[in-house]
Amino acid sequence: MHKIFLILVVSLFYSNTNAQNIPMTFHNGSFASIPLVIPGVMNPNLSPKSNSGVGLDVGQKVYFFPNGKKKNKEILFIVAATWKNDTILQIDKMIQKRKRELVTKTSND
Repeated sequence: MHKIFLILVVSLFYSNTNAQNIPMTFHNGSFASIPLVIPGVMNPNLSPKSNSGVGLDVGQKVYFFPNGKKKNKEILFIVAATWKNDTILQIDKMIQKRKRELVTKTSND
């Protein structure tokens, strides 16, 4: 009985320490390409009016270039454990919102 309990505890610990991979779709509804940076995964360039499937681990950061310059990147989002599988992310709209947040933050500093 103790052996079964120990195996159960170890397996629960192992499953909680592994990153959960969440499949999702990046949708670019704009007429412009959108370059992104996903460290350790890829650096996709989303084509205009396209969908791109990707699976990302919880905690993964995704960056964008707010001024179109490849030197100056900002966090677009961080994948959360609460996200549902197969979510469609409107990347162009997320970038618009994030740019507004960055402008507001800069004007308040």
